Amino acid sequence: MKEIYVEQIRERDWVESPFLVRDKIMAMAKNGKPYMTLKLMDRTGEVEGRVWDRVDEFADLFEKNDFIRVKGKASVYLGKMQLVIQGVKRLDEEEADLADYLPVAGRSSEELLADLRARVDSLQDPHLRSLMEAFLADAVFLKGYVQAPAAKAMHHVYLGGLLEHSLAVADLADDVSRRYPGINRDLLVTGALLHDIGKVAELAYRRAFDYTDEGKLLGHIVMGVEMVEEKVRTLPGFPRRMVTLLKHLLLSHHGQYEYGSPKRPKTLEAVVLNFLDDLDSKINGVRTHMEKETLNNGSWTSYHRLYDRYFFRDSPEGQPPESAAEPVVDPVPQQPVISAAPPQRTPAREKGRPREGRGDLSFTLADQLKGSSLDLFAAKDDKGEGDSAD
Repeated sequence: MKEIYVEQIRERDWVESPFLVRDKIMAMAKNGKPYMTLKLMDRTGEVEGRVWDRVDEFADLFEKNDFIRVKGKASVYLGKMQLVIQGVKRLDEEEADLADYLPVAGRSSEELLADLRARVDSLQDPHLRSLMEAFLADAVFLKGYVQAPAAKAMHHVYLGGLLEHSLAVADLADDVSRRYPGINRDLLVTGALLHDIGKVAELAYRRAFDYTDEGKLLGHIVMGVEMVEEKVRTLPGFPRRMVTLLKHLLLSHHGQYEYGSPKRPKTLEAVVLNFLDDLDSKINGVRTHMEKETLNNGSWTSYHRLYDRYFFRDSPEGQPPESAAEPVVDPVPQQPVISAAPPQRTPAREKGRPREGRGDLSFTLADQLKGSSLDLFAAKDDKGEGDSAD
């Protein structure tokens, strides 16, 4: 039984509780002494664990994706909670209740599924509706679609997150299509519902969230297009032009090549889907960071490495904020310098879009068009575009 959850841990707490090991990394400090970094999770979040003593002894007790009971002292390092672990015991799966360890969507799977069916029923195009009904009739697919998270780390990182995200983008698509003439509403809504379906197979979510081998080798965009083509082949008379436009939505929804998009948006619906997908992803990512924040009870959250900033949380009406000053960026590390620390992910603003989504909130349409010709029909060599395929 869990005694304490990640969201309840406070600095200087002595923690004795079971966790799921999402990652386990061995490394060596400058002085030649080994240490171990763990990513420990439960349904409320994730906390880093560090083992500085008895490393080899503890390392032999468990592996990644095992359940362990840890004993350790909580401390804040670089704005993040950390457990300095002094004791470890491996637990059998029978001793763990999975509901304590995997985060879940705030809405039930039944409610999400009902919303999905309502969205499908709203489609007026007979071909797109028949395609969505074919996916609904696929029991294996539907089970994964209802359960899968939307990502491993960036947004909607919980069971049911994929469907929740897809429905949110579909709702936004429905609203935008009513506000702007000329948008194919049914095509856009169908694209919103299907744009991330490859994650059903790209991600592993029976225990900790991770990527499958196929997901690492192919990625959810390619896998999603294959799934659409497989279903279309079971529907006689499905217009090839329609399936081409739908596939383009999937292939271009990341927006730019550097963000993992095989194609850039070249239809109005594709442009809209790209921005709506990004919008919902970032809103969820920032909101989750604010809601799960436990290290700072003032007006500012701790530093978010991916978004490269602190976030301001307005105080309830009538209650003045505890501090009006933004915390100092880049706090000075207090722990020993190490020589073989695990590699850190390059911020999205330097590296481009990670697999699950863009982290740089400054990405705008102006950024996309910067340095580009506004002549959409100019003949030029644009990374393989124009007459040749990219």
